[in-house]
Amino acid sequence: MRGTIPRFPAGGRVVSYNGDAMSEDTSPSAFPSLSAFRAVPRTGVIYVTTEAAKRGFVAHDPAWCNLGQGQPETGPLPGAPARVERVSIDVNDQEYAPIPGIPELREAIADLYNRLYRRGMPSRYSAENVSVSGGGRAALTRAAASLGHVNLGHFLPDYTAYEELLDIFKAFTAIPILLEGERGYAFSIEDLRREVQGRGLGALLLSNPCNPTGKHIRGAELAAWVGLARELDCALLLDEFYSHYLWGTPAGALPVESAARYVEDVERDPVILFDGLTKNWRYPGWRVTWTVGPKKVIEAVASAGSFLDGGGSKPLQRAAIPLLEDAHVVAETNAIHAAFGGKRDRLLAGLTRLGITVDRPPEGTFYVWGKVAALPPPFDDGMGFFRAALDKQVIVVPGEFFDVNPGKRRSQRASRFRRHVRFSFGPSMESLETALSRLETLIAAPR
Repeated sequence: MRGTIPRFPAGGRVVSYNGDAMSEDTSPSAFPSLSAFRAVPRTGVIYVTTEAAKRGFVAHDPAWCNLGQGQPETGPLPGAPARVERVSIDVNDQEYAPIPGIPELREAIADLYNRLYRRGMPSRYSAENVSVSGGGRAALTRAAASLGHVNLGHFLPDYTAYEELLDIFKAFTAIPILLEGERGYAFSIEDLRREVQGRGLGALLLSNPCNPTGKHIRGAELAAWVGLARELDCALLLDEFYSHYLWGTPAGALPVESAARYVEDVERDPVILFDGLTKNWRYPGWRVTWTVGPKKVIEAVASAGSFLDGGGSKPLQRAAIPLLEDAHVVAETNAIHAAFGGKRDRLLAGLTRLGITVDRPPEGTFYVWGKVAALPPPFDDGMGFFRAALDKQVIVVPGEFFDVNPGKRRSQRASRFRRHVRFSFGPSMESLETALSRLETLIAAPR
């Protein structure tokens, strides 16, 4: 259970985990050739599925329970619109799409935000406030490439892919901000003001709802964050990819939220939003995502896209337009809320029965951020839990992957989240039930 496994390669080093600490292989044999290239670390989901693949895992294999997946189930749900099964491609859509996306989709996205969040407000989004890209990472990378010489705050824990993103571009300086489980990962408006002014932050990047903790800033609190960003001229870069997976919303209200609701002037307020079909429409394979913000920012990220990725798929952008109509959005969102809300409750109850504690029940996303410290060894460590679960064909993600650490500046320290594990309720209820049963057998077995 505690054998050495490869982890976090960086520059000419191979970093390994031996069950207690990280160690480095700096021998010449670590990278015997191709010295012009560095070893690039994998994100948490890719790492765990790669390790599982070594044991025979393939996608859609019913023998495996993938509670590590970062995507929702993509099949039919009760009450949801029919899934798109075919895409017709016009001959003109065989060409490259414009870098910021086709105008019709950009207009449809702007209209959706205006209908959902800005009814009756004089300042409204237009197509020029939207840039379409080929995936969430592409959208975030474009934005990171467009930042100037500023201090960029980011939270711990947060989305694993931010780590390399925050290290690869050298114009800005990444400043970590620790959130504490003992406080339920809360971060007040006073805390935010102190960080922005004290550290001189020019921008702040965060997922909202948060991946992995499920903490969600909403309502009056989110309005205060937007107001502070406006007052102090600190750009809010808000990853809202889970903004339709909200729990605890008022009965009868469509369970969606966005900082777009609290923007006063779409051109002057420094609020940049990221979303797409990936999670909220359950079409991750389409790789159709977008950035919404002031025209000046959209021009910059589109220019960055011209050399970073070249733009997204034109046929799939065209096919995405009907999915943004009100009837489709309402039906899909309500279906998600009903189906995933049930899975959330089942996973929370099941993990509690296993002895896994939760710092704060998720208010958004389809993840539960569980603490395994009270379990017997080797399950009391996130990496140990992950390795043991693989023996039962269950995949989870160790918490240390969310300890976003650009440049590995804290590489010699044990992760503060090494006792945590992220569990996804993205898979079907049947898969969740099977996984919980297997984990119960695993933990209860004599050691």
